[in-house]
Amino acid sequence: MNNLDPQAPDFTKIYANLASPRLGAEVISATDDFFADKSRLISDSEPVFEVDKYDEHGKWMDGWESRRRRGQGHDHCVIRLGAAADIKGVKIDTSHFTGNFPPGASLEAAYCDDVPQDDDWGALMGAVKLDGDS
Repeated sequence: MNNLDPQAPDFTKIYANLASPRLGAEVISATDDFFADKSRLISDSEPVFEVDKYDEHGKWMDGWESRRRRGQGHDHCVIRLGAAADIKGVKIDTSHFTGNFPPGASLEAAYCDDVPQDDDWGALMGAVKLDGDS
């Protein structure tokens, strides 16, 4: 997202986006990316809607999109940030998802040299309600 957006949170105007692929960030795993590849979750560009674009999963979507979960649990992904740092804020952008978006999100963080293990994680942000198109 453009950090020059006047309505963007202040921290996005001051601090680097450590989830940017330009800084080396990558989505290293996801529970499900059936409808849209997990790597699109951290794209630096503004989301786009392409009317006639399809891929092996059907209609192409710009963003991470999983199948609907019918049972217990939740979907999650692991993002390796571009650098180690104190995280000052998180922006969850659902502006491109107007009808199919998760009802909420929470964040955990881990500081480790390799793939995080279960006991490496700590709460960074408790569950928050999400709205589409915001």
